[in-house]
Formats: sequence, structure tokens, C-alpha cells
Amino acid sequence: MANRINIGTINDIPKLGARVVQSTQGDIAVFRTADDAVFAVSDSCPHKKGPLSQGIVYGHTVTCPLHNWRVNLEDGQALAPDEGCTGRFTVHVEADGQLFLEM
Repeated sequence: MANRINIGTINDIPKLGARVVQSTQGDIAVFRTADDAVFAVSDSCPHKKGPLSQGIVYGHTVTCPLHNWRVNLEDGQALAPDEGCTGRFTVHVEADGQLFLEM
């Protein structure tokens, strides 16, 4: 069974924003989209390791602030023509808005 860590509430993350959770697996960027979907990926672009948490979120993608690579938040894959992926983590959103990150 996966280890679930409480990382706050959905309201702790602004729409189209992110927060960083530090873990033994490295920093994890937790994003909230305009439609209130919540995604978690490694806070490291597959290109030059830029901080994805500082990127611009639109739809279910984030653009790396260093070189404009776009990463799909649903699966961590870079969007064409770029190639590569970053780690993805499961986030559970409870009915009361609590967020739990699976490690």
C-alpha cells in the first residue's frame, strides 16, 4: 500500500498555480488547474531540469520557465516536438478539499 501524505487543502493552491512539497524523492510540484484538477509531478523539467512549479499552467499542461518546454500534467510527458518525461505522483482530493499525495 502506498504511503499517503496530507499536503494541505485544495484552497492552499491558487487556481493555475503550484506549490512545492519536499520529499525524499526530491521536490514535487503540485498544481491546481482552472477546472480544479490537481496534479503532482517532479519539480524538474525533462529538458534542463528547470523548476516546473514556476511555469505557466494552462489546461492540463505547464510550460517550463527556462526554455518553454510544455509538459502534460496528467502523465508527465513532454509535448511534441519535445521528448522526455518527468515523474508523476497520484494526488487524492477528499470531499472536504484535503489533499493527499501518494509516495
